[in-house]
Amino acid sequence: MHHFLGTYECKADAKGRIMMPIAIKKQLASHADTGFVLKRAVFNPCLELYPMQEWAQLMEKINALNRFNKKNNDFIRRFTAGVKRVELDASGRILIPKDLIKHAQISKEVVVSSTVNILEIWDQTLYEKAIDEAALDFGALAEDVMGDKHGDQIS
Repeated sequence: MHHFLGTYECKADAKGRIMMPIAIKKQLASHADTGFVLKRAVFNPCLELYPMQEWAQLMEKINALNRFNKKNNDFIRRFTAGVKRVELDASGRILIPKDLIKHAQISKEVVVSSTVNILEIWDQTLYEKAIDEAALDFGALAEDVMGDKHGDQIS
């Protein structure tokens, strides 16, 4: 599993292409030959960029869901809505399809942020708003998620 690192600002052009920052291009280079999957995020108004290997692992888990369960079918349909295969072009740009630009409300200023094994692509204003809102209760969230509730320790 590959882990990405960093948060970077960049720009989208009128055609929806984002020039990936050099630090991100270097991290994406080992995945460039297989391509990427771009999709709507589940919880936020942003996009998620998956290296194809990460996407394949996730699809194996989703494919194991019982399709005779309506909730599972509804989840699969919503989760994969708007999914697109994308590649880095020779200049290191990713073309974001118009429907995904609309979903993420991407204008000109963009933030590309690592979230462990995938990248999030945000409109800069929405990203800053999400970070500001999360900061209000981040201590409590960190305690809930990473705290020692059951005697387990993260190491």
